[in-house]
Amino acid sequence: MSIFPLPVFERDADPANRTALTDEEIYAKLKPPSSIVVRFGRMKLVGEYPYRGDSKPGCGSKLVVKTFRALEIAEMLTTTCSNSGCGKSVSRREMLEYVENSGGREYPFQTQGEVLRVATVEDLNRWSAAQSGMKEVLQKIRAAAEDARFPAKIVDVEPVLDQSVLVVYYLSDERIDFRFFVEHLAPLFNCRIEMRQVGARDEARLVADYERCGQHCCCKNFLKVLKPISMKSAKTQKATLDPLKISGRCGRLMCCLRYEDETYEELKKRLPRNKTRVGTVEGPGIVLESKILVQLVLVRLEADGREIAVPVEELCDPEKCPTPAVAAAIAPDPMRGMTAAGVRRKVDPSSRPQSASAPNARRQDEYREKSQRLDPQAPDASPSAGGSTAPVQGESASQKKRRRRKKKRQADADNAARLGPTANALPKSPALTPLATSSIEDDDGDDADDTIEGSDESRTLTQGGSAAGSITQGDGSGKRKRRRRRRRNRGPNMGGDAPGSLPPSPQA
Repeated sequence: MSIFPLPVFERDADPANRTALTDEEIYAKLKPPSSIVVRFGRMKLVGEYPYRGDSKPGCGSKLVVKTFRALEIAEMLTTTCSNSGCGKSVSRREMLEYVENSGGREYPFQTQGEVLRVATVEDLNRWSAAQSGMKEVLQKIRAAAEDARFPAKIVDVEPVLDQSVLVVYYLSDERIDFRFFVEHLAPLFNCRIEMRQVGARDEARLVADYERCGQHCCCKNFLKVLKPISMKSAKTQKATLDPLKISGRCGRLMCCLRYEDETYEELKKRLPRNKTRVGTVEGPGIVLESKILVQLVLVRLEADGREIAVPVEELCDPEKCPTPAVAAAIAPDPMRGMTAAGVRRKVDPSSRPQSASAPNARRQDEYREKSQRLDPQAPDASPSAGGSTAPVQGESASQKKRRRRKKKRQADADNAARLGPTANALPKSPALTPLATSSIEDDDGDDADDTIEGSDESRTLTQGGSAAGSITQGDGSGKRKRRRRRRRNRGPNMGGDAPGSLPPSPQA
């Protein structure tokens, strides 16, 4: 099948008919940059080096750079020449401002070096081969450190492109004399050994990968200056003070606590201190607690002891605020503390449910609104005197138990009110014991129509009593009964009573 060119594509292919330039034409008009900002090394150092080549590399290109250590492979970040023509290039003034804002003199910014050329395929192959053999080199160095009893932890090693220098990173809290160890390593690798002492944060920058937030570690991704972080930042941000939850991979406090610390400090200055006296629209009170982000203050009123949440904008001088009598005369906001559904029902009555279960739904909504208020001592807004008994999501076991007891007391009160005065006239059935519901049978098999008499604490059986007779049982009557039964079973020859005999009744 033959391919016939369409006229529209032929017209677009003609340079005379095109208004926009192609990528090749844009690249042809660019000028080579005079200086390039690159990133190199395992510690992600940043440097700005001059460039005298004819090629025009773009962002992310691999370059061969001569640094203060040796020849290395670096990644191009941007260009700083003003006439480069690239939209991502920045001026040198902007670059210096970025360095100053990111740490100033502590920022790892290098200027002693030069960009030689764009990395070729051979350069990239040599670099890959040097990187692939670093695992075996690290194992050898750690074994040598163990043999030489080197008092530090070997963290990582880093080669250079020409393999003339081998950088060894070790972790130690104190300064160590490593000259004997370097003399031991030099014959093994036939190159210059450079020892670099790092801390716990730099160790995480070298070997860590991801944090608990799911992102790359900040120290390895973009953070260059690791400033100390105190526990004060965690306290200001109301974070948990558990070291296991606010520590990063390095075992120190997470660097992200410092990101918002300045904002928290600025917002905290607007809030009054705890236990200070402030004024509200409902009268003066004492500050109990404050929320920094939402800018709310929990105040205990001096008049009635209620605790209310007040925005910081509504606070005033306690000497000039309304007195409790004036505050009580002022009608409070009827929609304060209500949910969105409650506000809609109050504003638009037509949105209320019209079904048969509307009263129950309204009572449940009112109880839910009351539970969501900031004031725990607010008056009960339930329709009944006992309050709504609808279950509330998130209530504890003790709250559920109190709600059920309240419901039972309300039901008993309703039953008593419905029955009226006849409730007390109804006879109550006595709690009959097994002795009261059956006749007492003596050892001889006859029904006992006698009266058992003892002390004041003994029980008495009315003579001629039946199943419905009255029984009065005192303390210790069970022991006396068992004692009499044992005495009867022993018989008269063993000092016991005669079978079937009972003490004479005083009534006889």
